Amino acid sequence: MELYPAVDIAGGLVARAHGAMAQPLEALATFTREGARWIHLVDMDRAYGRGDNRALVTAVLRAARVPVQVGGGLFHESDVAEMFTLGAARVVIGARGAVDGALVARLVARHGAARLAVGIDAKDGQVAPRGTAEILDVTAHALAGRVAGLGIRTIVYNEVGRDGKLSGPDLSGARRLAALGPDVIVSGGVGSLDDLRAARAAELAGACVGRALYDGKFTIREALACLS
Repeated sequence: MELYPAVDIAGGLVARAHGAMAQPLEALATFTREGARWIHLVDMDRAYGRGDNRALVTAVLRAARVPVQVGGGLFHESDVAEMFTLGAARVVIGARGAVDGALVARLVARHGAARLAVGIDAKDGQVAPRGTAEILDVTAHALAGRVAGLGIRTIVYNEVGRDGKLSGPDLSGARRLAALGPDVIVSGGVGSLDDLRAARAAELAGACVGRALYDGKFTIREALACLS
């Protein structure tokens, strides 16, 4: 199971971070120095349709010495291609793009399944894309099955009600998606090493962790030791 320290950029700073770690490049450097093998980079402003942090995203990608998984409002072919050009190792297709089966098929054909993931934000089991108040008429389970059928191998799953709450991720929902075949990276709510142990026991592929790291609930080294 892989750890994905989250660098969520909003308004030019890392969301929920404190002090020097609020600077995206400092967060990248600190996580890398502590042994992180991946970084999960999200442009929150782009995801919520309130502008973007393109220059900072570019700077992080260019500075990174570990693979970076990039998401946040990426549901156009040109946006996905740009992230790869800038150096992303994996791009997360937003739910608003993932519901378009033809788009997903084109992206898989162009970039390869190993370099893509689909982000599924859910509320009470229904797909609820960031940046809108809309609840789509498709369940997270149905969308996961659909994109898996199109060749997607990785899903980043977030139960939006748990995001940033440190109350534990939705492991039961993540397990249901994993049972369909793809690797599932759970996101939202990880608050303790016990949450990571539970995610490992659920045989998930990974966990994105943000606030718990910035609040000092545990360190990168402790998390990696827990998952090894």
